Amino acid sequence: MKVVILGGTSGIGRSVAQRMAARGDAVFLLGRSNAELERSAADLTARHPMQATAGWALCDLEAPAGFAGALDAADQALGQFDAVIVTAAMFATQEALEADVELTRRLATVNYANTVTFCEHARTRLLARGGGWLTVVSSVAGDRGRKPVGIYGSGKAGLSTYLEALDHKYRASGLWVLCVKPGFVKTAMTAGLKPPPFAGEPDGVARDIVHAMDRKRPLIYTPGIWRLVMMVIKHLPRFVMRKIGF
Repeated sequence: MKVVILGGTSGIGRSVAQRMAARGDAVFLLGRSNAELERSAADLTARHPMQATAGWALCDLEAPAGFAGALDAADQALGQFDAVIVTAAMFATQEALEADVELTRRLATVNYANTVTFCEHARTRLLARGGGWLTVVSSVAGDRGRKPVGIYGSGKAGLSTYLEALDHKYRASGLWVLCVKPGFVKTAMTAGLKPPPFAGEPDGVARDIVHAMDRKRPLIYTPGIWRLVMMVIKHLPRFVMRKIGF
């Protein structure tokens, strides 16, 4: 594959980049920090010297005017990419969001509106060249309105619905859309929070993502136990959901 990874300098995205480079895929990193991109690209190249030098370009989900230019740079470096992976997102606790309306606006815009906008840029390009892979990290938080993640989860719910619709509409045209729903993952984004049971590690999630892409699956929960957990949660009546803190 010739893959573009938005969010490839840390956490899940970094682990995905390492796995794909290790097996010979050409990787191009997108992120919002020149220093982190340069360091991550150099690390990929050093770890996998038989592969082409990893390229990179700035791309900030809070600055959609730069999306087209970033993908242009990826196309130029890769000779037209055929896979796009989006792991970047914004996170804040429910308490912080309820205390700051501006923070809520930023998070909702980044995690839904701007992520969809970026995906639309990618979708248009991929379909114009006959198809490819579009993989986006959503969250189990979007499966049900839950008290601890109400605002964050609402954006992920919308994103998951969008990705499902893309799969329904464009699979026959060669666009393979994968919606990834992790549970809690131990990354910098969740640093300082107490990990719940079944917390995942970035490399394990990355392994599941690459495996699912190879098999052109439309949806995965990772770690896999979250499929069972959320199956139960989705069927709990509202009066129970009002009483529990999950």
